[in-house]
Order: sequence, then structure tokens, then C-alpha cells
Amino acid sequence: MAIRREGQIPPDRHALYELRRYSPAIRSNGFLFVSGQVGSRKDGSAEPDLAAQVRLAFANLNAILAEAGGSFEDVVDTTISMVDPDSTFETICEVAAEYWGEAPYPTVTAIGVTWLSGFDFEIKVIAKLPR
Repeated sequence: MAIRREGQIPPDRHALYELRRYSPAIRSNGFLFVSGQVGSRKDGSAEPDLAAQVRLAFANLNAILAEAGGSFEDVVDTTISMVDPDSTFETICEVAAEYWGEAPYPTVTAIGVTWLSGFDFEIKVIAKLPR
């Protein structure tokens, strides 16, 4: 039996996903699998200030979660990618804590990377959506 995929696309973000041919999120079997979100402005450019870039990435993520009927409280697993973790890790952790909520927190895998297409931070999540 094929798994049914239902795309979740928030307002004001359609062009980016069509251009690159991927979905911002897929709902399947009660879960939401969200593609990596970056701190991109409306024109697609990176927010230059790291803390503001992380906040914007969370805003973009939260828009997708809301479009699917959920919130960050529904997130069970996160993957965070960061360029130059030696210089960015502490700032990213401080800002992310603003969105994390109360314990128990979601699982986290943090990965240092060399390239994020002009961005310094990306967050990818899996959420168990409320019915």
C-alpha cells in the first residue's frame, strides 16, 4: 500500500518551493515532516544577523506548523545544521531556547556543515500532529 503524502505550504512561500521542486512539509500518518527552514526574508535572501536569522527560521518553521494545525509543542525530533559551529553554536542555542518550551524537549541532532546556500542556520523537524 502506498503512503499518502499531503503537502503543507504556508502563505507567501510558494515560489521558493516550486523553484526548487520540494515541499515545505509533508503530512503522513499523523506526522508532519518539515523540510529544513532557514532565516530567509520574503525575497529569499539571508538575514545577515545570526540571532535574527535563527528567529526568522523559527518564524518560517512555526508558519508551516500552524498551517498544518500544529505548533512547536508538537515537535518530537529536530535536526539543526549550522555553519562554523565554533563561532555560532552558543548564539544559536540561546535563541533556540526561546522557542523550545517546557521539558520534555524534542530530541536534537546538531550538525556542523560547510555550506547552507548563504545561510548560517537551518532547522528540520518531525512533529506528531494533534487530531
